[in-house]
Amino acid sequence: MNNSSVSGSLDEAKGKVKQALGETFNDQSLANEGAADQVKGHAKQAWGSVKDTASDLKNSNTATEERAHAENTGHSLRDTITNAAADAKESIQRGLNHLEHKADR
Repeated sequence: MNNSSVSGSLDEAKGKVKQALGETFNDQSLANEGAADQVKGHAKQAWGSVKDTASDLKNSNTATEERAHAENTGHSLRDTITNAAADAKESIQRGLNHLEHKADR
């Protein structure tokens, strides 16, 4: 287990606590921070897994094809994370626009 995995686990745990406290005390800002910390934690853990696998492959006699597959997996992971974050941002913005439109009526 590397530093990214450990740090990710801590971020995930911290995020769960923040989200639970925010929901318990009706503090939406704190609950949202907690959810963001959990996403960050999951991303760090996934990146840690990619780094561990890449290191294992680098230190072994694994075929070039398998190394390329590992690199592609890392690329796909980065794309998935950044696309999910962009989708979440756009969804939030649509919701905010909807609220503003309702308030203008």
